[in-house]
Amino acid sequence: MNRAKRLEVMFEFLLFGIVFGIAEDLIAIFFATGKPITWEVIGIVVIIAIPFAIIGELVADNIDFIRLFRKFFKRNSTHHR
Repeated sequence: MNRAKRLEVMFEFLLFGIVFGIAEDLIAIFFATGKPITWEVIGIVVIIAIPFAIIGELVADNIDFIRLFRKFFKRNSTHHR
């Protein structure tokens, strides 16, 4: 995958993560508190959701979880024999 396409995909996932992060936080706040959602609450949620979406995208994009799981389970299966 060329660099431009990779950046495009990364930003699509980042935007998706921000939108869904905001939505899930607002839903959780509403059901946990029972209070109406105000513009102040939305602003706080946006400020908090963006860095977590960025961190999540950077971690998910740069770690090969399948390789880590295989290495972990291969190592653990040899210890139990």
